Amino acid sequence: MNYQEKHRKSYIRIGEIYFWTATINNWMKLLMSDQYKDIIISSFRYLSNAGKIDVFAFVIMPNHIHVIWRINAMNGKETAQGSFLKYTAHEFRKLLLREDPAMLSLYTVGASNKLHEFWQRDPLAIHLYSREVAYQKLDYLHRNPTAKHWQLTNDYLSYTYSSVRFYELDIKEYDFLKDLREEF
Repeated sequence: MNYQEKHRKSYIRIGEIYFWTATINNWMKLLMSDQYKDIIISSFRYLSNAGKIDVFAFVIMPNHIHVIWRINAMNGKETAQGSFLKYTAHEFRKLLLREDPAMLSLYTVGASNKLHEFWQRDPLAIHLYSREVAYQKLDYLHRNPTAKHWQLTNDYLSYTYSSVRFYELDIKEYDFLKDLREEF
């Protein structure tokens, strides 16, 4: 095990499938608005179409996302997950500047390389090494909107920003989705 694997919870090996969670800085509920969720969907679509990632499942919550994905290749000099975080942050900033400039100050940081930080550092990556672990995470991810502390919906099948209907009803609303059941 190398240094990165031991000390970073976000370490992802290319070609392996992971359950990955990224959280908005300070647990702010930036992702309540569909405009911000659509930025995430757009990034998934772009990176998937470019062959950099395979997205098997996802849910976008008010202040975090869960995704089951495989990173297939670097995106230039940066990781695909790094590109995802960077692109979405830039788009969040542009949208806030246009729609709610005062809210942008909530994400201001004193870093020398950036003015704002939208995502918490070091997202959680869990390697899905077996069918059982993968399906447990898939179920958790899809049921997250109905969790007691969220209650975004009474019926998880009705939550739009999720891959649940692909798995439960065979409805493919997101063209970039791949079927996790074909992997294990």
